[in-house]
Amino acid sequence: MKNPIYYKTKRVTINVLIHIFLLTVAVSCLFPLVWMIGSSLKTQSTIFSDMSIIPKQMHWENYLKAWQEGGFGRYFLNSIIYTVSVVIGIILVSSLAAYAFSRLTFPGRNIIFYAFMAAMMIPIPGSFVPLYVLLNKLNLRNTQLGYILCMINVGLSASIFMLKTFFDKMPRELEDSARMDGCSKLGIWWNIALPLSKPVLAVVVVFNALIVWNEYILALIIFDDKKFMPLQTALRAFQGEFFTQYPLLMAGLTITAIPVIIVYLLMQKYIVKGVTQGMVVG
Repeated sequence: MKNPIYYKTKRVTINVLIHIFLLTVAVSCLFPLVWMIGSSLKTQSTIFSDMSIIPKQMHWENYLKAWQEGGFGRYFLNSIIYTVSVVIGIILVSSLAAYAFSRLTFPGRNIIFYAFMAAMMIPIPGSFVPLYVLLNKLNLRNTQLGYILCMINVGLSASIFMLKTFFDKMPRELEDSARMDGCSKLGIWWNIALPLSKPVLAVVVVFNALIVWNEYILALIIFDDKKFMPLQTALRAFQGEFFTQYPLLMAGLTITAIPVIIVYLLMQKYIVKGVTQGMVVG
């Protein structure tokens, strides 16, 4: 029989190695963000000569210049409208569809669900041509509504899959009790299914908000008018054919990253709960 000290030493060693690995991953993920913020406070002449993460002289005016020269105000508002509209649309449509796939019985249910799952295998660029043709036929190209509908379509499949997985594990006794109290199917979805699925909804919100906030190529295809373009368009103002204003570009990237970080921090509690519990009702 081995000495208990051996097992204790082994357990401590494994825990130390795991923590070292996790810290290494955390630092590797955070370093680009820290470097971006540090570079946004430098000048064009020192951004590549001063290798320190924290510059000796901080030029906070870069953020004001980036905001003004890039026209961030208009594009920032566009991206907020698109992100909020798309996320709300995806939550409503995907939660209703997922609840129907999980709890209702109707002809072709499995076929339709598998069709949604098959759509997850199609990369976003693979749907550009059909979306372009469809929007042209519906006279929705170069409109904000057309872009919002396209982005809702992009995030539906994965969101339905995550929510259906959660609803499948939801105790039916809760629905039976609500039904005995006179609650309709829509009432059960609104009063029971949605409140219980907060951890999964948090993942859906962050996942889709990140996609919409960073989308740029689809916007180029749909929009002809620059006034409808999302925030990523503003970053082109600092990239010329022969010259790039790197400090202003880094400042612009920092501005675009802040809203996503805030959303993640607000949803962090539910995201961790959803991941650690394996999206099980609790």
